[in-house]
Amino acid sequence: MAEPAGRGPDALGTGRGHVLGVDSGGSGLRIAVARADDAEARPLASYASDEPVRTGPAGIDAAHLLSQLLPAAEELAREVGADGFVTVCVGAAGMASLGDELRARLPAALATAFGVRALALAADAVTAYAGALGQRPGAVVAAGTGVIALGTDLTAAGGWRRADGWGHLLGDCGSGAWIGRAGLEAALRAHDGRPGGSAALLARAEAVFGPVDGLPAALYPRADRPAVLASFAPEVARCAREDDAVALGILRAAAGHLADAAAAVCPPGAGHVVACTGGLFGIGAPLLAPLRTALAERLPDARLADAAGSPLDGALTVAAALAGARLQLPADMKLLQITRPAPG
Repeated sequence: MAEPAGRGPDALGTGRGHVLGVDSGGSGLRIAVARADDAEARPLASYASDEPVRTGPAGIDAAHLLSQLLPAAEELAREVGADGFVTVCVGAAGMASLGDELRARLPAALATAFGVRALALAADAVTAYAGALGQRPGAVVAAGTGVIALGTDLTAAGGWRRADGWGHLLGDCGSGAWIGRAGLEAALRAHDGRPGGSAALLARAEAVFGPVDGLPAALYPRADRPAVLASFAPEVARCAREDDAVALGILRAAAGHLADAAAAVCPPGAGHVVACTGGLFGIGAPLLAPLRTALAERLPDARLADAAGSPLDGALTVAAALAGARLQLPADMKLLQITRPAPG
């Protein structure tokens, strides 16, 4: 059994030994080890698998996660000479709504395997926040196939503020899936001869997917539909670089949606930091330039900053802060739950 712990006073304060960070997402599983007394939580060794953890009727499959995590963590412990791990942070996509099985099984399993004394179970948005900003107040927009924004003023009363993350059917506005869908819609408009179409996007859609009249049958039945939509986002950026007006408009609209999400979660007051992290921003200037403009308009008193690190870096940051009684990020039963395995 594990009992929920709170914020800083419930952390361990040992500052000794090693900690483990875990990042579980749609592209696979990443694990790293750091020293508990390293305030920067720099990784000593890491492991990566491109096999995503399965999700079933009960949510994220804890047995499947453990089948990958335990042997990999054991090998990392041998590599760095660690005698177990003082604390662990597991950041997982879907933790907030699909993490009940992880909360039930991971504390005891990790305590038994590695003597873990405290475990942080975090939504991937929290580890993305910690990786991007560390433990500073502000806001982070994490965008890839989907998008979610998270902000905090680091007070228990303020807690976490969340925007979007509702999936490609109900939200994820400005995400890779959103951009890709908008680009394909513009391609189909051009195919039909309707206003708002783009011949350039139609040509790219046919180059990538074949004749566009086959798109519905090829796309709708797929379980990975959001990822397929997102795969077209770089093509929209390519057309934008070639000055296609429709593609440029799609990316300006996406930038506006991302800035709206940041503004919704950024704590009130001047001087807070806003960062963007995730694979979507790799498409470059066609999105980043209008995004900077939109963020400056919506958050004129905020300071824009580059993300310092990845969600895996964030998981290590949380684990090391927990081990050293330095964890300032707000506890939350869904977004960041700290548990201590009961002895024995």
